[in-house]
Order: sequence, then structure tokens, then C-alpha cells
Amino acid sequence: MSTLITSIALAIGLSGCGQEQQASNAKANATQAQQTFKWKLVTSWPKNYPGLGTAPERFAQNVEAMSNGRLKIKVYGAGELVPGFEVFDTVSSGTAEMGHSAAYYWKGKIPAAQFFTAIPFGMNAQEVNGWLHHGGGMELWKELYAPYNLIPAAGGNTGVQMAGWFKKEVNSVEDLKGLKMRIPGLGGEVLEKLGGVPLSLTGGEIFTALQTGAIDATEWVGPYNDLAFGLNKAAEFYYYSGWHEPGANLEFLINKEAFASLPNDLQAIVTSAMRTANQDMLDEYTARNNTALDQLKNKHNVKLRKFSPEVMQALKAATMEVISEQARNDEAVAKVWRSYSEFLQQVKAYHQISEMEYYSNR
Repeated sequence: MSTLITSIALAIGLSGCGQEQQASNAKANATQAQQTFKWKLVTSWPKNYPGLGTAPERFAQNVEAMSNGRLKIKVYGAGELVPGFEVFDTVSSGTAEMGHSAAYYWKGKIPAAQFFTAIPFGMNAQEVNGWLHHGGGMELWKELYAPYNLIPAAGGNTGVQMAGWFKKEVNSVEDLKGLKMRIPGLGGEVLEKLGGVPLSLTGGEIFTALQTGAIDATEWVGPYNDLAFGLNKAAEFYYYSGWHEPGANLEFLINKEAFASLPNDLQAIVTSAMRTANQDMLDEYTARNNTALDQLKNKHNVKLRKFSPEVMQALKAATMEVISEQARNDEAVAKVWRSYSEFLQQVKAYHQISEMEYYSNR
């Protein structure tokens, strides 16, 4: 009988402990649910610049709305808090919790990073999103940034870009030699391979550099953004097709410790809002480039030009040389390129009979 009584008492005691633990957990969850956070988000773009700059603003607005004000994110344009090219280090150190930029700006730190913005003659926006989110690309990207206390995420895509603005016509490969051009990432290295002089400038520096002759040419994005910067006032010839950035993928950067400090529901909100921003940017460029190009041609009398087959063939050959050299010299580059190129071949074969076939028939 005493043993039975003891067992019952023990069960009641354990039940009480369990109830106390549940109550404690519920209280902790309730406290966490009421906790508010204020973050800073630094960007590489002018404040509220169309597309690139408005994307992080909309992201921040969505996060605040979905979290009912529990997570408020203040967005800073390039130069407001830190220069545009210091976004990576600022978020890595925790000075700002988030950033919005382009991965190819960090190639000096991580050579493979530029593969997550754009690869000349590579995948377009639709294909890049497929590789990142369902083809293993995102896992590789996170692996690259982990040592820097950063979590990357796709932050929008501009779609196929224009080849750029040139003060003089480009009629042959010879015309690229000695050409000083603002063109970052792998595209810049390809230009250098053909004798050009690539420079990396933030968006706010481009117009003055082109107007004063500090550079002879520049690529930026496409009609929507190029018109906003008034690049047509600084150069006469507007070239296509956009060989260098067939689908320029932008990035969100999150400080790993800051993200870990958020409760699960806020983490999910941030993740969801980034994914929304990623698609929304592509939608915006798809809608806005059309009208902007019409204005450039018919209102501003811009001279639209197409690179010759000779120039395009030389650029493509140089691209493969540059990538092959980097893959031989850097294991991370080789690993990313292997994943990227395998996915490219698969999606290319399918799109040959789907997307491209449809375009040719509609």
C-alpha cells in the first residue's frame, strides 16, 4: 500500500512539474512574441532608386506589416550610413543587421561570390532562381558566406541587361582594346581579357565618370534604370545584347547572429518577405523596361546598336577562358561552376524546346 501511495504521489509531483514547465514555456513564448526589434539595412544603391533601391524599402514595409510592428527595419541608401561597397563588411561585423547589394562586388574577398550575381552567357533570371532555390545553388552560396557570419538570400533580379552605353561605336574586337568601361564582376574580367580596362563604380558615380570622360563606356542595368540616371545625356550609343549579365541576381545579406536572435515566426516573416522581394523586382523590370526603351529611342533619339557576331563570339570565347582559369585556381569557384554549369545544360536543353520554341512562334 505504501508503495502505491508513493507512486501516486510521485506521479502527481511529476505532473505538477510538467504543468509548471508548460506554463513557464508559454510565458517565455508570450514574452518573446511581444518583444520588438529594430534593424538597420544598408544598401549599395542611392536611396529609393527605382528597382534596386525600392526593393529593400518594400521588403522592410512588408516585414513591419506582417510582424505587426514587432520588427522594424530602417533602410539606408549608399553613403548614408556606409559607402555602397562596404555593405558586406558592415553586415558581417553586425554594425547593420542586413544589407542589399550584389555578390560580385565581393570578388576580392570571395572569388566565387561573383558567380551568384551573373555569369556571362549564363542563365537568365528564371533559370537562376531555379538553380538557387531548387538546384543546390543556395546551399553553396550559404557555405561561401558562413565564415563571414553572413546568411545570403536572393534579393531580386533585373532580367537580361543591356550591353551598355558607349561614346563611340564598337564595330570590331579591336574597338574594345584600351576601352575604359565601368563593368564589374566576370564581365569586367572578360573585357580585360580582350584588352579593355574594366572599372568598378557604384551607381551614383557612373554619370559623372562617363560625362567627364573618366570612362569611355558603362554598363548599368537597362532602360528603366539607365533613363533614371540620364546616361543618354553622357553617351550616344546604346548597345545590346546583354552578354555579361543575362540575369543579374541581387542579394540580401543577414548577420547570422541577428537572425538567430529573432523568434521563429519573425525569422519566417523575413525569409518570406525576401522571397517576395526577389520576384517583385523582376516583375517591376519586366513592366518598366518597355516604356523606358521607347522613351530613349523616340523621345531622346538614342542610337540603338547591336554587337556584331564577331564581337559576341570573341566575348563568349574569352568568357570560357576566364572561368576555366578561375576554376583551376580556386576550389570554391570550381565547385560552384560545376553545379551552375550542370544545371545550365539541363535547363538549356528543356528551354530549347519550350521557352525558345515558343518565342520563335508567337
